[in-house]
Amino acid sequence: MCFSASASFGAGILLTGIGAGSIKQVRQPAELFFASIPLIFGVQQLSEGFVWLSLSRPGYVPLQHVATFLFLFFAQVVWPVWVPLSIMLLKKKERRKLSQKLLTATGALVSAYLAYCLFRFHVEAKIIGYHISYEQDYPEALATYGGLLYIIATIAPPFFSDIRRMWMLGAAILISYIITELFYTDYIVSVWCFFASVISIAVWVIMYKLKKTNAASETHMPLS
Repeated sequence: MCFSASASFGAGILLTGIGAGSIKQVRQPAELFFASIPLIFGVQQLSEGFVWLSLSRPGYVPLQHVATFLFLFFAQVVWPVWVPLSIMLLKKKERRKLSQKLLTATGALVSAYLAYCLFRFHVEAKIIGYHISYEQDYPEALATYGGLLYIIATIAPPFFSDIRRMWMLGAAILISYIITELFYTDYIVSVWCFFASVISIAVWVIMYKLKKTNAASETHMPLS
């Protein structure tokens, strides 16, 4: 969340609530990964709330490195693999598409690379204007390719799923990314996460509909 500490904490609390509601819809263990997306977004936004405090209030300065690292860990390491994996797991193993497996493998590769960069190179958060800018000394040679693969891993998976309304999730992520790229280019890490957190509502809707579909299937299942 890029606007203030109070906005980040407020969004974090709201998202954890949506996450709890989404997790309540879970009927199978494999659904837990997907249902947990809003909850993870909530923790991520709470961590950026502490980044805000550490940059604006002297008493919170000791938290700056940990909070910055935690936020970037979620934004750059967790999401590239969590999104495609969670969507792939919603289907039984024999029904999983090759495209979903390839996207999950791509996401895992991106996550591994960004995890290495996060631990290896200097990162720093700064307040510029009304936004937080994350300065990262990652190798420039792979920045373009890494960024492209990140986008593919986080945006494409919903469009390759045949689960009803999953396209809503993909559309929400894609639109939020386009808006961020057009108007907040220098703060894309922070701002896109704010807009992308709106997709938590789409996750809840998908889980709710999935629960109803599974319940209906179980009701009409022939007795053995």
